[in-house]
Amino acid sequence: MDKAQQILKSVYGYDSFRPLQKEIIDYVVSGHDALVLMPTGGGKSVCYQIPALMLEGVAIVVSPLISLMKDQVDALQANGIAAEAMNSNNDEHVNRAIRERCQQGELKILYISPERLLGEIPWLQQYVHVSMFAIDEAHCVSQWGHDFRPEYTQLGTLKDSFPRIPILALTATADKTTKADIIEQLRLSEPRVFISSFDRPNLSLDVRKAYRKRDRIRTILEIIARHKNESGIIYCLSRKGTEEMAAELKQYGISAGLYHAGLSAQERTQVQDDFINDHIHVICATIAFGMGIDKSNIRYVIHNNLPKSIESFYQEIGRGGRDGLPTETILFYNLQDLITLRKFAEESGQRDINIEKLKRMQEYAESQVCRRRILLNYFGETSDCSCGNCDVCKNPPQHFDGTIIVQKALSAIKRADEQAGFTLVTDILKGSMSPAVVAKGLHTLKTFGAGRDITAGDWHAYLLQMLHRGYIEIAYNEDSHIKVTPLGEEVLFGRKQAELAVIVREDLRVTKRKRHEQLPDSSDQMQTADQQLFEKLRELRLTIAREIKKPAYIVLSDKSLQSLAMMKPTNLFLLGNCFGIGEHKKNQYGDRFVELICRHLGVERSPEPFEPIEDLPFPDAIDAPIENRNSKNVLSYMHQQKQLHANAYTPWSDEEDSTLRFLHRQGKTIKELALILQRNEGSISSRLRKMGII
Repeated sequence: MDKAQQILKSVYGYDSFRPLQKEIIDYVVSGHDALVLMPTGGGKSVCYQIPALMLEGVAIVVSPLISLMKDQVDALQANGIAAEAMNSNNDEHVNRAIRERCQQGELKILYISPERLLGEIPWLQQYVHVSMFAIDEAHCVSQWGHDFRPEYTQLGTLKDSFPRIPILALTATADKTTKADIIEQLRLSEPRVFISSFDRPNLSLDVRKAYRKRDRIRTILEIIARHKNESGIIYCLSRKGTEEMAAELKQYGISAGLYHAGLSAQERTQVQDDFINDHIHVICATIAFGMGIDKSNIRYVIHNNLPKSIESFYQEIGRGGRDGLPTETILFYNLQDLITLRKFAEESGQRDINIEKLKRMQEYAESQVCRRRILLNYFGETSDCSCGNCDVCKNPPQHFDGTIIVQKALSAIKRADEQAGFTLVTDILKGSMSPAVVAKGLHTLKTFGAGRDITAGDWHAYLLQMLHRGYIEIAYNEDSHIKVTPLGEEVLFGRKQAELAVIVREDLRVTKRKRHEQLPDSSDQMQTADQQLFEKLRELRLTIAREIKKPAYIVLSDKSLQSLAMMKPTNLFLLGNCFGIGEHKKNQYGDRFVELICRHLGVERSPEPFEPIEDLPFPDAIDAPIENRNSKNVLSYMHQQKQLHANAYTPWSDEEDSTLRFLHRQGKTIKELALILQRNEGSISSRLRKMGII
């Protein structure tokens, strides 16, 4: 086992690297510059943290937000890594102490903001052995990126001051133009570009079109109900939207936090801390929230409005399910969002770029093909198969000849002299005597009430389809009035037919049951495991978190708790084989978790192994040579086996068989299975053969 692999297991408690992580680590340790593109939750931090532990000196990590630094430092310290953050929130004597530790070589990782770093360069050159630079959120350096920050552009000067120190730039989202700009702005020297898969299969993708407000609220309440005591984010387009959403949820007894740029820094910090520490489970926020969040157990992300770009959308939904467990994402899409965002884009300093990005987001929301394929293709990752975990794949759209419906709508638009928006056109078709209709005399039109048989919500959905299919367009510079396109005229005058998709209205009364049935395999795994034990483990985790004044997910992730509930370790050695538990966490909290598991099972704590399994004289007593099977040898061997393996020579239970089958499917080796199940390797092999698995 090489050094990187040893660190991964002993520090982080992981058995294997994710794709590309090992290659990136080896490349940086060899002294080269690199640019890494990985989705949010894809494991970027390991790519610079492990090199930092392998190299001599202090790794400098540039991060744009104090909250993000704090989260990363907390996680590193929880794993026993000497890390600190130097920022303006610290008292000056604290920053002095951090400088001293850097100079003494006591720190391995130092987080710092870009503007602060530029002022500290002379000190770093003179007093600190810098091992590498990691530029997190590197898209901030590019004016073409979706989150441009001018202070990042000055980081190119690092090459002047530290020409031989490797620089690793990392980002979750960057198109081709932004990638090239990052390399140029940071002056990376012959960098290798690593592009990880942007696929996050644990995130379900769902788009709900033309939902009325009460239907959206009902759907959101259903989602919150099926994720009781679990965390979720609801993104809204405006400050007012977040306030209205939080107030609406409060009427239903849900305490939701509120986060937007209009709040004071103290208020924003407080609500973020409450969310991170599980004092509140739901947060209603604008896009101002999230970049500083490394919370691993967010179980749903809802967009109450259309995001401005696919980059923003993917980064925001990527904040869910960072632990790899199933997570829901839902996007509500309506025309008013499109009009509002188009206006923002028109008024921005990068009009053409922002309009193009908005068009791509619109295409995603209106698509009738696998949504994951659209996302992956956008980031340059070709996919020609459907994912099975988006609304389009689960419920493929059915189509019908909608020519008459389209002609009615186009006729209403034309007869209104193309001076009506979506709401007014819907009122005309429905025969609604709204003030706007009466004021403009539109109730006298021949098409007034021609679509009474179709609900207003369905008319809205059909108009969206007509927009997507090119029958109509929106004149954003004419108060967002609808215009009929040449293709639309072909349909209106009967020269072409129009196809529409059948509108499927979800029966919200059965939503909870239906969605539960569609959850990925993880929920099935927890049915096999002990749910009651899982809840006890979660309570203990929260108790420890409050004692050390850190977020619960810093102590152990939900995935680690699930691993504990599945494997039920009864000593520290076995606990160390569970997911995400390194040596430091095992030593810090291991005894308490083992004691809880033993109490739950009603068993004594099993002895810790005193010698490695590979040193045993035989793999199994049954397989021992006949000439060695005198009673004394067999007796001493059985005694030794029972000392080494708590379950040696005990009958196999159904639960053990289930656990063995599950772990074997996860790729565990015979040796690992022996350690986990507390039986010797021969017994494991024999059981697998008997079960017909090998």
